[in-house]
Amino acid sequence: MSRLLIVYHSATGGTEQMARAAHVAATAEGHATLLRAADAGPDDLLSHDGYLFAAPENLAAIAGVMKDFFDRSYYPVLGRIEGRPYAQMVCAGSDGSNAARQTARIATGWRLKQVQEPLIICTRAQTPDQILAPKVIPDGDLALCRDLGAALAAGLTLGVF
Repeated sequence: MSRLLIVYHSATGGTEQMARAAHVAATAEGHATLLRAADAGPDDLLSHDGYLFAAPENLAAIAGVMKDFFDRSYYPVLGRIEGRPYAQMVCAGSDGSNAARQTARIATGWRLKQVQEPLIICTRAQTPDQILAPKVIPDGDLALCRDLGAALAAGLTLGVF
């Protein structure tokens, strides 16, 4: 059975909501594992067949905890996960494109196959209070996350990727 790994980091809850929505839908289509970036590592990447990376954009970059996951995992799996499918989700205040580019560059180094354009959910948080406040992702945006999780899991299960 094909296995999807969803790795996420979330400080204010937005990205966690997105990752959990994707996970619920993915488990309806196949096997999916949800792990916080702080708890995930090379063995998790090696034991799964496809990936969904979910991170907030902080200061126009992927969050440090997500970057730490990539730093700890990059060389131990280099040359061992080539060709596996991946997608990504970014929770951003206004843009998210730089975080998406950074994750895509890492995935390119691993020679992963992007199977979906990055899903960027903007919360429109602009002031320090808004940025640091707990997030509530609207149902319509969570539906997009569910669709992505379901599509990745189904694609893996059916051997589409």
